[in-house]
Amino acid sequence: MVVTRLVLAARNTKQWLVAQFAFGLLNLLKLLPADGAINFADRFARWIGPKTSRHTLTLTNLRNAFPEKPEAEIQAIALDAWGNMGRLAAEYVFLDRLFDFDPARPTPGRIEVSGIPLFVDLRDNPRPFIVFTAHTGNFELLPVAGAAFGLDVTVLFRPPNNPYVAEKVFEFRRERMGHLVPSHAGSSFTLARKLDAGGPVGVLVDQKFNKGLHTKFFGRDVQTNPLLAKLVRQFDCEVYPARCIRLPGNRYRLELEPAMAVPRKENGAVDVDATAQMLNDKVEQWVREYPGQWLWYHDRWNIKRSLIT
Repeated sequence: MVVTRLVLAARNTKQWLVAQFAFGLLNLLKLLPADGAINFADRFARWIGPKTSRHTLTLTNLRNAFPEKPEAEIQAIALDAWGNMGRLAAEYVFLDRLFDFDPARPTPGRIEVSGIPLFVDLRDNPRPFIVFTAHTGNFELLPVAGAAFGLDVTVLFRPPNNPYVAEKVFEFRRERMGHLVPSHAGSSFTLARKLDAGGPVGVLVDQKFNKGLHTKFFGRDVQTNPLLAKLVRQFDCEVYPARCIRLPGNRYRLELEPAMAVPRKENGAVDVDATAQMLNDKVEQWVREYPGQWLWYHDRWNIKRSLIT
């Protein structure tokens, strides 16, 4: 019992120190102009990323996903992915300043929006719907855009593993992104109640889910969370893809695409397995278009470290 308490205390201390280090870096970035801080974070992440153990996983994932690409291109995409991660961290500090889109004056600035008529229709004709996205570009900007259009979207998110970082991230997101639901055992009921009341929900669909449906992603076996497909089956609601694309000069394009046709069985019921695969196919399309803007260090294919070290 004493040993267990000591181990837990040591782990908590380590997590606290890591969190304080991260917060310290972000506070230093606040002293810089937004563009300078984001560019610095990009360069720093490109330097430190390849020195971490996750870089081996990143390269393995890329080689498996793009066997046709030469090694030089694989290495370049890996560096872009680390730069994207650095930018994402720095952008947390400046998110209020970065989001300059005004639906009343939709002249493109730092942020441009594609799919404005869809946003307006969903706002002016309230109905239950699900919008899904992936970890591409700065995906955190999408719920901010929804709030700007007056959409009260309940967003499901997975908190960081570090509890001290998770608390800060939750506070930050809650102030800017509307109602948030941390991913846990009862989160599906919260989303179901929102849809049942006629409201919209948002979910990320490209995370590893150990008890998920057996699907394919880049031609390789993955397990996919069936939550979205089951919610569609229960509420027969529309499903909209949305993504963020990084543009040159620290600019962003937010895209809301038309509702997707949900696969159905012969009896008209929603095909849960085919719907899960449809989500993977859409995310794969996005990632193939901008491969350096996805989180390749994530163990989406459940690759064991012992196999890649």
